[in-house]
Amino acid sequence: MTTADLLDRSAAAASFREALLQFLRDGRPSQRIAYGHGCPPIKVQRTLHKLLVEYPELPIESIEMHAASGCEYFRGRMTVRTENDERRVSFHWDCKWRADQEGWRDWFGFPDQSRAAREFGWDCFRTWTEDEVIALPGIKVVSAEEAEAVPA
Repeated sequence: MTTADLLDRSAAAASFREALLQFLRDGRPSQRIAYGHGCPPIKVQRTLHKLLVEYPELPIESIEMHAASGCEYFRGRMTVRTENDERRVSFHWDCKWRADQEGWRDWFGFPDQSRAAREFGWDCFRTWTEDEVIALPGIKVVSAEEAEAVPA
């Protein structure tokens, strides 16, 4: 199932849906999908895919990701915001670990991490841990269109 398919089945807010579809087209951060220069877009995409798998019922409005990337890993922390709360998730995507789990070796006898990344894509998460949920009473993130629709 693609990230776009998961998004169609998700309770994510319309503004987040639009931001994610734009991200899938151009691979760039935005106000709703924020991450730094050390985050390769393909690894951000895999993490967003996992997010939609883990939280299909969550009305996601935005995310902010702080992570580090290496050849075989992408690990960090993501803040997932809804109208009512913030969830902090720690994650570790690791294609070398996944190759070890599958018993896959390359020509030289090392874990075939390229095969694992290619065949499993988003499903190479070694860990995915919800660290905390913080209630945000009375705070609502709105789009510019929603703000214009509210009477003064």
